[in-house]
Amino acid sequence: MAKQVSPDAISSLLANPSPDSSSEVSEIVVQVLDLKPTGSKYMFTASDGKMKLKALLQSSLSSEILSGNIRNLGLIRILDYTVNDIPTKNEKFLIVIKCEVVSPALEAEVKSDGTIEESGNILKPKQEMDIKSEVKSEGLGIILKPKQELIAKSAAQIVHEQNGNMAPAARLAMTRRVHPLVSLNPYQGNWTIKVRVTSKGNMRTYKNARGEGCVFNVELSDEDGTQIQATMFNEAARKFYDKFQLGKVYYISKGTLKVANKQFMTVHNDYEMTLNENSDVEEASNEATFIPETKFNFVPIDQLGPYINSKELVDVIGVVQNVSPTMSIRRKINNETVPKRDITIADETKKTVVVSLWNDLATNVGQELLDISDKSPVVAIKSLKVGDFQGISLSALSKSIVVVNPETPESKKLRSWYDAEGKETSMASVGAGMSPTTNSGGRSMYSDRVSLSHITGNPSLGEDKPVFFSIRAYISLIKPDQSMWYRACKTCNKKVTEVIGSGYYCEVCQKYDNECSLRYIMVTKVSDASGEAWFSAFSEQAEKIIGCSADELDKLKSQQEGKENPFELKLKTATWVPHLFRVSVTTNEYNSEKRQRITVRAVAPIDFAAESRFLLEDISKMKASQ
Repeated sequence: MAKQVSPDAISSLLANPSPDSSSEVSEIVVQVLDLKPTGSKYMFTASDGKMKLKALLQSSLSSEILSGNIRNLGLIRILDYTVNDIPTKNEKFLIVIKCEVVSPALEAEVKSDGTIEESGNILKPKQEMDIKSEVKSEGLGIILKPKQELIAKSAAQIVHEQNGNMAPAARLAMTRRVHPLVSLNPYQGNWTIKVRVTSKGNMRTYKNARGEGCVFNVELSDEDGTQIQATMFNEAARKFYDKFQLGKVYYISKGTLKVANKQFMTVHNDYEMTLNENSDVEEASNEATFIPETKFNFVPIDQLGPYINSKELVDVIGVVQNVSPTMSIRRKINNETVPKRDITIADETKKTVVVSLWNDLATNVGQELLDISDKSPVVAIKSLKVGDFQGISLSALSKSIVVVNPETPESKKLRSWYDAEGKETSMASVGAGMSPTTNSGGRSMYSDRVSLSHITGNPSLGEDKPVFFSIRAYISLIKPDQSMWYRACKTCNKKVTEVIGSGYYCEVCQKYDNECSLRYIMVTKVSDASGEAWFSAFSEQAEKIIGCSADELDKLKSQQEGKENPFELKLKTATWVPHLFRVSVTTNEYNSEKRQRITVRAVAPIDFAAESRFLLEDISKMKASQ
């Protein structure tokens, strides 16, 4: 008997694109054409002889393809499916969730009447399943049959057999129409998904023109490994924050989808989900809870430069060198106070970087790190933003994950290096002394190169947000009578108050200390061929300009050798020295007058060979444009 596809199978699929349950699926047999892999899934063209439809087999069916059961030109019976629209191409797309094999590969494509015929002859499968063989063994005739005969079952029979021995709660779960995440799109109607929470963010507050509110995110993954980010605001956030638990499985419905803003996404999906207070979230109680493994893509500390002020987040691993006490930072946007803690980490590149932890990460994990800081723990941190404070700095976000002493090969390797040689090695800050010729440093001193007149001639620069430039210029004046430093806490570098008879008090650390350190906070006049401007320079950058620390300069100030003042001589020596500067430009208001503020973010000596190459390239560009 010849195998047949179902008449008008494709029309039946299009007429009922999203059946409520598997029991609603009628007898649908199609032929598999153009079968090919796409990632962990397989694409093919479903054909009933008259019509064709592009289709995708779920990754759970990949084993059927690898075992050779589902083949190109073979027949399959579709038991569960969904049909989606592709608005950009005005096409339909079939996603096969469950199916069974009706026939292995045939020798030709089905014809328009639905039968497998060619030149009037019935074409049979290359290997018939009902072949019988007769052999002789010790004079006895033995009939060999296939180990398992193919029995055609309806979708209703299969679902009934699957559900028959289940408990009532499990049978209820099986009757749900669960959609795979890959099948969802903004143009789809009602759907239900079954997903595990793989990441849960903190509850955050916000304030904008429409008022105040709260928001939090979760990252969800289905059994195929497809991920999506779900966001909840205000009432929905308060309703579901405690309900969503990391590692648990949930049925979710009545949500909405929109095209994902990739700038804020950490999962790979074209869409993102929003849940409101009317959305349904039900825990799948029969599913085991487990904490998903955090996967890292580490960036060495000395290669963080290209990520400065980028939208791309990074993962790092390092040995903790220092942990600051908790500090209270007041946000300008809403005057709210949030806890912050800085940790300094180092890795095998012999570079260090400061990581700022905020809110719960500062008070919980940060305190844990402070308690064991004398043991130099290894810490792995996921999803950090790279900033340009002190050359290069890292800042945690609400979605960041911190793992202390992870059991990973990278952690063991780093620990072995540190114990063997790292703890005796001299470390340098990755942002200190950024060389303009290093590819792995911060932004090149030769990018965004401008003259001083470009900045001073454009008063509107930096009004909306800071803008960054590179400049080659000379220090032309350092006023000796200015307040060039402040007294700072040796632990957190914040300003301290002198207390008579009790040393110095730090409000951030809330402790007294007999000693303090001096940190630069000075202004200097800078000149180039186009004009001059005043730059603000702090700590490390000012130390490179002066050539000594603020404590050392303070000692010189108190010395007098004849008519020569060592303090003023040191400042004079620092003038008319060429430097390459990386600066930020902002606008602030002083006495109701807007003023530009130019701050030195990095400073480096001139590499004359590199500078010559830059100028020659600039000349070539000018000639080419003429």
